[in-house]
Amino acid sequence: MRRSVFVVLAGALLTIAFVMSVEGRKGLTLSAQDKAATTEVKIDNFSFGPAALTVAVGSTVTWTNRDDIPHTVVSTDDPKKFKSKVLDTDEKFSYTFTKAGTYPYFCSIHPKMTGKVIVQ
Repeated sequence: MRRSVFVVLAGALLTIAFVMSVEGRKGLTLSAQDKAATTEVKIDNFSFGPAALTVAVGSTVTWTNRDDIPHTVVSTDDPKKFKSKVLDTDEKFSYTFTKAGTYPYFCSIHPKMTGKVIVQ
């Protein structure tokens, strides 16, 4: 009798431990999914790469200047949605897109350098 009670209790404890483990993983997965994505645009050879980028609402885009000369990242909207300082080599600028839409931008030092972020 004691042995069968022990087996039942051990089985119940193992079941509870398994359920808690699965629920804990679900929580970790949800928090990782809820985290906004970060995407990088490289500035190199007088161009933005990629020139057009599609991201989800809430995503942060980071531009990194890999060129030997300074560049900026400036939205074409009026008023400006975002505007970086002058970025020297390896400097970065980030912006989080909170609304859906298309956001064209350019380098104010080299206006022929253009790109756009499409937020869905």
